[in-house]
Amino acid sequence: MKYADATARLAQYRRQIAAVREKMRSLQEDTEPEEVSDYEFHTAAGPLRLSQLFGDREDLIVIHNMGVSCPACTMWADGFNGVLPHITNRAAFAVSSPDSPEVQRKFAAARDWKFPMVSHAGTSFAADMGFRSAKGWLPGVSVFKRHGQRIVRVADTGFNVRDDFCAVYHLFDLLPGGSGEWCPKLKY
Repeated sequence: MKYADATARLAQYRRQIAAVREKMRSLQEDTEPEEVSDYEFHTAAGPLRLSQLFGDREDLIVIHNMGVSCPACTMWADGFNGVLPHITNRAAFAVSSPDSPEVQRKFAAARDWKFPMVSHAGTSFAADMGFRSAKGWLPGVSVFKRHGQRIVRVADTGFNVRDDFCAVYHLFDLLPGGSGEWCPKLKY
């Protein structure tokens, strides 16, 4: 297929993807939120409740990260770090993992992460949100809204290789052979 023809077809596919995303946003708007508990997390500074993660915002994005042993979760977090000022201009943001606050602190410092981290170790938070399986922790995101003293979850989705939450794979999709056998590493 000629380059110009392929480009036109790819543009059509991208418009179709945009249309599906619009349908997804519409469905989310029509979905009844799910009330959740005001979970207590562990941080290097001491206990912190879910309600406190909102700060002065009404919306909160919490990333479910599998912890320091997961290179893919680390790559996602590296990417969020870069866009953090844009995200926090619109909503509160935090990363939750099963690692202890001390492990989180050291790992975040080594990677120069700027976002708040909380440990859900010893809590049912990740499992209650659907990010625990019989095999262990699962990566993803939950979005919460504060209504006075109530906290509701308004959206969530899991993370997976080549998903919409990691720009690296989308750039690799443009390379001949895509990402091939490439996998993220903690160090290169």
